[in-house]
Amino acid sequence: MKSVVLLSSGLDSAVAFKRAYDICEEVMCLTFDYGQRAAPKETACAARICELFDVKHHIIRLPWFNGFSGALTGDEDVPTPTTADLDDLEKSLDSAKAVWVPARNMVFLSIAASFAENYDFDLITTGLDEEEAVTFPDNSKEFIDLFNQTLEYGTLNKPRIHAPLAELSKTGIVELGIEIDAPMQYSWSCYYANEKPCGECESCKRRARAFLSAGIEDILKLESL
Repeated sequence: MKSVVLLSSGLDSAVAFKRAYDICEEVMCLTFDYGQRAAPKETACAARICELFDVKHHIIRLPWFNGFSGALTGDEDVPTPTTADLDDLEKSLDSAKAVWVPARNMVFLSIAASFAENYDFDLITTGLDEEEAVTFPDNSKEFIDLFNQTLEYGTLNKPRIHAPLAELSKTGIVELGIEIDAPMQYSWSCYYANEKPCGECESCKRRARAFLSAGIEDILKLESL
């Protein structure tokens, strides 16, 4: 099998990448710069991962996203929930709405489908997971199933979405990452592109909780980026 991999360099995508790398004879990674706050760090981390594993890497710029509504591409404030807030559905839904980027996963997967069809790849690997599916409908198994149906009609070679984390929490993702030696030390989860992760945004909080719950130290290697 061959797979196009959506590699944002986030924790989820880094682990999903390694799973695809282990089971496929060839992988090709796509990283999207859509004007998000963390774009410089995300692209640098993704490039480092691809360099380490000697895989093809395409950085795709989507400038028309820049200025869209939401805290990641617009002027809205990034939510800073407490750790306790992560299990409060109402607060998590509000946070998800604040960082929502219009139709982002639909756009990303459609572009990945073009690459998969052009290069005759079988799979499109993504880090969609169960924990984020609670508040982001485009992370859910239902979304995956529906998009696979679209691929049946929208492509000639009919690639399939490979979502190896679809039934995992963030803690489960960390545990799987350790098991398969995923490059989590080069993953970037923060919504900002500062020198170090802010530790305050929801993505940082979920990452910290996952490593703590798994009983594993989170070592982010910044010196080589």
